[in-house]
Amino acid sequence: MNAYAYPTGAHQRAAEEITAYFAAREETDVVLLTNSCARGKATADSCLDMQVVVAPHAVAVVDEEWRQRAAESKAIAELLSAGRFSDLHLDVTDGILVPGTIDEEGIDWFEVSVGNLFVYSVPLFVRGDRFARLGADWLPYYGDTLRRERLDAARWFVLDSNLDRIPWLLDRELYFQALDRFYRAFQGFLLALHVSRRTYPIAYNKWIREQVADNLGLPDLYEKLPKILEFDRFESRALAATAAELRRIVQDYVVG
Repeated sequence: MNAYAYPTGAHQRAAEEITAYFAAREETDVVLLTNSCARGKATADSCLDMQVVVAPHAVAVVDEEWRQRAAESKAIAELLSAGRFSDLHLDVTDGILVPGTIDEEGIDWFEVSVGNLFVYSVPLFVRGDRFARLGADWLPYYGDTLRRERLDAARWFVLDSNLDRIPWLLDRELYFQALDRFYRAFQGFLLALHVSRRTYPIAYNKWIREQVADNLGLPDLYEKLPKILEFDRFESRALAATAAELRRIVQDYVVG
């Protein structure tokens, strides 16, 4: 189990009230603490993130009744005042995850969903074995056929769909669009990196050191990543060299 911790008493009281509420409902399979609190990384300004998995037929009713209850909850009101940005993010779902599409419109967050639901979460209440059966489809990692499809699509997204366009955009002095393409490629690289090493990611825009250095055991790679974003002049060809360096990193670290 992850070393979870609540940053304030308000976070803990809200989590306990929420857990008790859903545990009393027969439709509930599991109540999960997720994200920063689940990994002991939260501060007073952090949100309380939770996932509640219920029987598929009950999602809409349970979610609606929960929203009514939450609006009247003193514990949740106190959570919203615990820090400047503290909030409650709670999703009621059926726990059924389906891979999406990786295409020119962007990456798919399927792997992040699997990781945060089944790997990095902390169960606060469990009823029966449905949650374990759901997780068995994805743990310790999904099958080789899906892995190959996802890895090929992620590589294409990084290299062909985004990095290849950057020199052309710079030639047209579309510097902000080139930066957008680079950031999309960087997120796709994190997806491809995790898929290649059969590890589920936490996110593509935060906790990068934790994921790359700790979870993947690649501290040498992490040291390269901040440096590729350090260039002196934005309206220049510097981003072309940055894109080329990311391409080399993809070739070196995205294996299989």
